Amino acid sequence: MLYNSMWILAILVALAVGAALGVVIRQRISQKKLESCENLSSRIVDEAKKEAETIKKEAILQAKENLLKFKTEFERDTRERKGELDVLERRLRSKEENLDRKTDLLSQKEMVIENREKELLGKESLLSEKHERADRILDEQKLKLEQIAGITAEEAKNFLIQSMEAEAKRDAALTIRKIDEEARRTADRASREVIAYAIQRYAGDYVAENTVSVVNLPNDEMKGRIIGREGRNIRAIEAATGIDLIVDDTPEAVVLSSFDPVRREVARLSLERLITDGRIHPGRIEEIVKKVRTEVDGIIKETGERISFDAGVHDLHPEIITLLGSLKFRTSYSQNVLQHSIDVAHLTGMMAAELKMNIKEAKRAGLLHDIGKAIDHKVEGTHAAIGADYAKRFGESPRIVQAIATHHDDGRSNTLLGVLVQAADTLSAARPGARREMLESYVKRLEELENIANSFNGVDKSFAIQAGREIRIMVENEKISDNDTVVLCKDIIKKIEAELAYPGQIKVTVIRETRVSDFAR
Repeated sequence: MLYNSMWILAILVALAVGAALGVVIRQRISQKKLESCENLSSRIVDEAKKEAETIKKEAILQAKENLLKFKTEFERDTRERKGELDVLERRLRSKEENLDRKTDLLSQKEMVIENREKELLGKESLLSEKHERADRILDEQKLKLEQIAGITAEEAKNFLIQSMEAEAKRDAALTIRKIDEEARRTADRASREVIAYAIQRYAGDYVAENTVSVVNLPNDEMKGRIIGREGRNIRAIEAATGIDLIVDDTPEAVVLSSFDPVRREVARLSLERLITDGRIHPGRIEEIVKKVRTEVDGIIKETGERISFDAGVHDLHPEIITLLGSLKFRTSYSQNVLQHSIDVAHLTGMMAAELKMNIKEAKRAGLLHDIGKAIDHKVEGTHAAIGADYAKRFGESPRIVQAIATHHDDGRSNTLLGVLVQAADTLSAARPGARREMLESYVKRLEELENIANSFNGVDKSFAIQAGREIRIMVENEKISDNDTVVLCKDIIKKIEAELAYPGQIKVTVIRETRVSDFAR
């Protein structure tokens, strides 16, 4: 036990001695490290100072170099600016010298101008005095001349003007007459022969229609069956056909009224079949109207094909053929439009043959010129414009389209084919009986035409002929000369165009008769 205590004590003493030695050794090591660190820091500080001084010296040298460089550049810029300023100064001095010289010149010119103005004022006063003297002399001479001649200056002036106007009119009339005679020598005879020959070769009949159709009945009892119970049958007919059915006191007849000729024809055929069949009720009416409408469409197509074949116009679009066939039921001024189109096609072809033109093209344009009338009640615009639009839409050539569009123009911008169509259209419409007019309006137009001609001085008699499409005027040969007849004809034409409304054109013919008589002794 005691032995163990001694060992423990010895160990404790050894530990205490080791700890004391460790503390002493650590202090010495720390002191050595501190000394070495102090030496290292002093060396670093010394090296930093040396490097800072080096950098400082280099910076000072660089700054001196930059300053020198900036100084050199500033001196160079200063010298350049100074040179430019010297140049500008020299220019300004030269401009000042030029301005001084110009100012001197202007002052000299102003003095010269002032002197000239003074001279001109003096000359002007002299001229005004001379003018006054000359006016006085002229007035004296005019008075002397008026006393010698016995007329005033105003009367002499009017007489001179009248003589000059008369002379100018004679010259103008002579020139116009020469021009007209030259044109007639080259064109009038040939055109007259062509038109006359075409009219002689072609003689077409005409058909007059109106806007109503009459259906005959076997007896008056049929009227009640057509009307039906409470009017249901007549309402069904009107609704199915789109026409007005008029049942009045006319014995054994009813009237169908409509501006659409195709609808009126469908209604007429349907009503005739219903009367023949005897079964009249709304269901049967709709059935018959539907069947008849199909048949009428077939008739229209067949008519268009037949007319195009007869006229020698082929390769027409189906829509064009349909429009052409529907013209069979269309009237214009009570003239059947299809028959009128056939007339125009034949006349145009004949005139084209005389003029050595394309006959097939002329017939095509004449036959199609009024196709716009087949749909002009459905489309806005004139029938010429509508027809041209549809012809262009369905593949017709530009020449045909142009002829259709301009067949009612005055011819100033028309083609030769269009002029032929226009002439044939006028000829077909002007044939006696082709179009019916009210007698009163017809007579009134003739009277107005003759009154216009009789209103001119020198006119003895006037006669409106050819249904008002020509007027022949007899003049007094003592008052109107041959040259004056040309001017009179032009004046009458202008007054007719300004005051009278008429279709087509009116030919004005002035006739001056020269009579020579003597006695044989």
